Amino acid sequence: MKLFFFPLLILLSVVQVGIAQTTDKQKVDSNEILYLINQYSAARENRDTVLLKKILTADVDQLVSSGEWRNGIDAAVKGMLASSSTNPGDRKLTVEKIKFLSENSALVDARYIITNSDQTQRKMWSSFIVVKNKNGWQISAIRNMLPTGDS
Repeated sequence: MKLFFFPLLILLSVVQVGIAQTTDKQKVDSNEILYLINQYSAARENRDTVLLKKILTADVDQLVSSGEWRNGIDAAVKGMLASSSTNPGDRKLTVEKIKFLSENSALVDARYIITNSDQTQRKMWSSFIVVKNKNGWQISAIRNMLPTGDS
């Protein structure tokens, strides 16, 4: 009986290690996605509509923590600029996880902290669906969440 379980244990270990490996392509794509999220953050901070329109897909949609939906690039950019004006502060996105859904799409989870002038912080989460197309990696969807507890 022991002879049966030992090879099975070895096989399961090898399979698990093989599945958990990140491919070289995913490593490159991960770096490109991190750069994309940094561009998004900089574009928001600098109110750079040209950059926003470059890194967002035309059909981007965004659900913000207030419950407002922004559908399409024009509504998203307009809403982002308005939000930055009405909710001033230093915005910081820190990517926590990238989950590849396919070769050309990924889910990106990030901590989103807005530090106000009085140093109080609004701590949220943002999730991005990013897609790779002829323009490179772009943001296709954004979901901002305001947790109810300390997270």
